[in-house]
Amino acid sequence: MIGAGIHEEVLRALVEQHAVRECLVARIDGGPDWGVSIRLGGSGARWVPVRSRREQLRTWSSLTAVWRFADSVGMKGFSVEL
Repeated sequence: MIGAGIHEEVLRALVEQHAVRECLVARIDGGPDWGVSIRLGGSGARWVPVRSRREQLRTWSSLTAVWRFADSVGMKGFSVEL
């Protein structure tokens, strides 16, 4: 479901179809963990967070871990908000 977040399997398919317009990595609520959001479609499209099977938001403890995840789903790059 895209409204509440996007699961890894759906993200992988969207990346393969070149449907992901942008990918943004940012800290969650200013804490130590990182989250990933994607934007689909044209201008005005909203950011959709990547979620885990159990949680509304999937988090990573480092940018290296985010990079490994992004590589595993086929992303070619992402922006990081510091």
